[in-house]
Amino acid sequence: MSTSDAQHSEDLNAQTVSQIAHLARLSLNDAQSTEYAESLNKILGMMDTLKSIDTDGVEPLKSPFDNPQPLREDVVTENNHREEYQAVAPAVQEGLYLVPRVIE
Repeated sequence: MSTSDAQHSEDLNAQTVSQIAHLARLSLNDAQSTEYAESLNKILGMMDTLKSIDTDGVEPLKSPFDNPQPLREDVVTENNHREEYQAVAPAVQEGLYLVPRVIE
């Protein structure tokens, strides 16, 4: 088992969740830290279960359907309203909207 596998099979505790929350600049109380630790441990448990499944020789599933889905023809269905929209814009140059400079 690799180091990362060993870390995932250990339970997260409320203190670890609080430390991660602090790094993410999130404010959690003790009850929230405990609740999130329990939820994360359930998720990590599901991941451990998935990792234990032998998938050797299993081809990746590209589509759940045997036949590819029919695609519609790529046709423009709406008119170009650029001129109408730019007519009411405060500043336009060569088809582009001009905005005030905010960073010098």
